[in-house]
Amino acid sequence: MTGSENELKPRSKWLIGVGITLIMAIIGYLIALLPGFSLIGPLGSAIIVAIAYRQIFGYPYAYNSGITFSSKKLLRVAIILYGLRLNINIILGEGLEFMLKDTIVITFAVLTMLGLAKLFKADFKLSLLLGVGTGVCGAAAIAAVAPIIKAKDEDTGISVGIIALVGMIFSIGYILLRPVLDISNNEYGAWSGMSLHELAHVALAAEPAGNNALAIALLAKLGRVLLLIPLCFIIVYFVRRYQKRSAPGDVQVQFPWFLLGFVLMSLINTYIIGQVIFIPETVISKVYDLSTFLLTMAMVGLGLNVSLKDLRTKAFKPLLAMIIVSVGLSMLAFLMI
Repeated sequence: MTGSENELKPRSKWLIGVGITLIMAIIGYLIALLPGFSLIGPLGSAIIVAIAYRQIFGYPYAYNSGITFSSKKLLRVAIILYGLRLNINIILGEGLEFMLKDTIVITFAVLTMLGLAKLFKADFKLSLLLGVGTGVCGAAAIAAVAPIIKAKDEDTGISVGIIALVGMIFSIGYILLRPVLDISNNEYGAWSGMSLHELAHVALAAEPAGNNALAIALLAKLGRVLLLIPLCFIIVYFVRRYQKRSAPGDVQVQFPWFLLGFVLMSLINTYIIGQVIFIPETVISKVYDLSTFLLTMAMVGLGLNVSLKDLRTKAFKPLLAMIIVSVGLSMLAFLMI
């Protein structure tokens, strides 16, 4: 075998690994077109495909480099691009009241989740990921916090899968409850935006109440997304503090540089696009789609690391705690609308 062939072989394996996540992401999108699966969405559907593949065929270790690239590098790119969804002026101008309520929501979700995890003796990192995903913005929040706390890929993958499933169930529950609740459509939108897990879940639940309700719901939800930034830095602080106590002189916490990219994209969307330069709405929409697709590829990479056999007992207690937190969060948000 020649030297060039030796050099090409790892690159080919890398390409195949990335290709695996690409193909499974496409399959996830196609499955999401089917009745029922459309409620779960492409990201949740792709996670299911990846987890099912792992259980049937095992993990494709030969192509690990490409799969890891998708689950780590593409994940950060997706989060950076996610910042283009934020208009800071709108949130700070029209959503200051929501920002205060969103802060209460996130604090409740994270602290209650950690309290229940301690009570149930559940896995701490998995519980923290679910708490952050429940309180902030689902998969994107989990993906942002996972490298900070050095969570295992399988924990990140199973957290995203749980968030997708539970969020979908709650969204349908909200739609069924809306006709019997003694609240206005706008109040219903605010309730959905302050308490549901993913942006997609918020949109799914609020859309039947009309465009105004949907706009209010997304405003409330985007306030939670904005609060992901300070939350991550708070977590960095506590992780460093914990490591100083447990291993003095050996404090190594990965700084979430990709969050600076997230902030930069938010600033560009707020102060440059539409003011300094004009970018057609169709182009912005395509960038949104790209960020979602890259995030889906990343979730496939994480899903391939999930062994249901290993996590059968590990995930049950965090799941139970998350359901309790989600119910409590819905009640708290309802009282604040």
